[in-house]
Formats: sequence, structure tokens, C-alpha cells
Amino acid sequence: MGDTSTTESKLLLESDSQEHDVETPHGKLHCTIKGVPKGNRPIILTFHDIGLNYKSCFSPLFNHEDMQEIMRHFAVCHVDAPGQQEGATTLSTGYTYPSMDQLSEALPCVLKHFGLRSVIGIAVGAGAYILAKFALEHPDMVEGLVLININACAEGWMDWAAHKITGWTHALPDMVITHLFGKEEIHNNHDLIQTFRHHITHDINQTNLQHFVRSYNSRRDLEIERPVHGGNANVKTLQCPTLLVVGDSSPAVDAVVDCNSKLNPTKTTLLKMADCGGLPQVDQPGKLTEALKYFIQGMGYMPAASMTRLARSRTASGSSITSCDGSRSRSHTHEGNRSRAHTTEDQRGRSHTDVSMESSPVVMDRAMPKASEVSC
Repeated sequence: MGDTSTTESKLLLESDSQEHDVETPHGKLHCTIKGVPKGNRPIILTFHDIGLNYKSCFSPLFNHEDMQEIMRHFAVCHVDAPGQQEGATTLSTGYTYPSMDQLSEALPCVLKHFGLRSVIGIAVGAGAYILAKFALEHPDMVEGLVLININACAEGWMDWAAHKITGWTHALPDMVITHLFGKEEIHNNHDLIQTFRHHITHDINQTNLQHFVRSYNSRRDLEIERPVHGGNANVKTLQCPTLLVVGDSSPAVDAVVDCNSKLNPTKTTLLKMADCGGLPQVDQPGKLTEALKYFIQGMGYMPAASMTRLARSRTASGSSITSCDGSRSRSHTHEGNRSRAHTTEDQRGRSHTDVSMESSPVVMDRAMPKASEVSC
């Protein structure tokens, strides 16, 4: 019975998919909507890394059977950077490729186009930078962020000044591979690397990819700063619950840890996934999905979600309980009699569940508000 339900869910999601080219001040963004937005609930918005598009970056995660429960609760909007989608034609010679900042500035146009009020962002690498920038500039539009392999610093992963543009065509796939995967993974997982090398070389327009890579490498510091009690109240930081994710053998580990040190520890969790390479959503989609369910529950959504390996210990009723996003529960007396199943937008984040993931390979235990890091 369960298998039939899962199959029907997948077929529904596949049939209920619409592609749109959304006009923005910085060019068209190719967007794919799956599912139907539900009331005041946010939509899940994804943004991919360089060398990828939404299909190659997120299909293993969103096609995973455990992800279907989340998909029943939330519609999804996958955003492809200009010219990175499958079958994209070469961008015109006169087209100026948008900067990372400009790509983030284009996202309100996407929300307006689809009549959306807010999003839960899931993004990788360059996409994670773009969504973080979007959340910094438009905090009212972002309810939560799951940022995989984010690098908040300006310095690129390679000294591009040493390379001439004419030499990129030959070297570009190798450069992207070293960005996506660590040395150990490149040397040991030949099938995976070959699959992605083939995708980068044959499925992504190489000229367009050069533009996107150059834009990412030209990014500026996000200029975020960890709030300090008694310090400057106007420091720039992410306001929403944030889950930072990185595989323990990813080339982005140091960058993600550094980003974590600059974010508000009461709203941020760093999830370092053991035995995991550069793309956790590809390598271990089941484990990441479990973490996503926990994260979304901490925001006040999906109260009855099935947690196959999660033991929900208790519901927070006071300010002393720490939720999965690390923020203190803000439940108030006048909300005490309201069911979490009827959480509305103006109540979101005020009722959290404290979860212990016993007998699970995923551990998201948050305690003291310090440089938060958990391993799984």
C-alpha cells in the first residue's frame, strides 16, 4: 500500500511540473514549478552550483522516496541560472552576464511572477551564495535557508587571473570538478566523477558556463558578522533559521565552517555529514532528507511528519528549549492552546519541536549558543 502511494505521489509530481522563463532586469531565469503553492505556506526554492543545473544538482534529492512527504506539503520552484538549463542556446554576444548580487536581485521578480510571498531556500555552492545574499537583502521573503557548500568570502577557489579566457574551454570541466568534489572523491569514485564530467562537458553550454563561473569567481564578501550580546545591534547577518551542510570530504569544509562562525549561533546549525563527498544531496539524499524534515519541523511546519529514525521527544513549551534551527522557542501563553497543525504564517517559528535523533546516522543536537557544529 505504501509503495503504491509513493508511486502515485511521484507520478503526480512529475505530471504537475511547469517550466517558465521569467523576465527580470538581469535577463531571463528558467524556472520549473512542481506542485501547487499552498495558502500562506512558503514554497521551496532551489538554486544550483556552477557546472550544474537544477536537474543534475537536485534530482537525486527530490526524487528520493523519503522526500515525497515534504513534496506533499510544499510546492517547489527550481531556478536555473541564465543559460545553464538543459538545451540552452549560447547567450548573445551583447548580453552582460549578471553578477552574483544581480542574480539575487532577480529573485523577487520570480516570487512576484508566481504570486509567492516567501520561500524556504535550498541551494548549493554558487546558488547558496545567491540565496544568502537574497535573504540578507529581503529577509521578509525568506523563512529558512538550507545552504550546502556555501563560501561567503570573495576569494575564488582558483586564481583565475592566471588563466586566459581562451584557455578555459579545455580546462573548464576539470576546474569545475575540483570545485564540486574533493581529491579523495576524484581519485576513488571514478564512476561518479565520470558522470558529472560528462554532464558538465556535454549537457551544459560551455560558453554560458564560462560566464557563470566568472560571475561566481567575481563575487564579493557577503560581509556578514556574528551578533555579539551588547555589541552593535545593526550587524549584517541572516535573520532566518539556517542549516549549513557540508560533506566531511568536501573541498568546501573550511569555507562552510568559516561562514558558520559569522552567523547568529541561535539561528544556525552546521551539519557536517560523515562519509560524504562534495555533493551531499547526491551522495546521501536520504540522510539529508531526514535533516530537512527536522529543520522544517523546527520552523513550525509538518508537525505530523513521519520520522523513520527520529524520536520526537517533546514539544517545546517554554523559552529554555532549543529547536533544530538553534533558536530559542518563542511560544507564548496565548498560543498555548493552538495546535501546531494549524500554525499560520504569523505564528511560524513560535512553536518548535525538540528532537533527539536516536539510533540515527544523522545527529543534529544543538545545545549552547556557540560556534555550532554537529556531525552525522
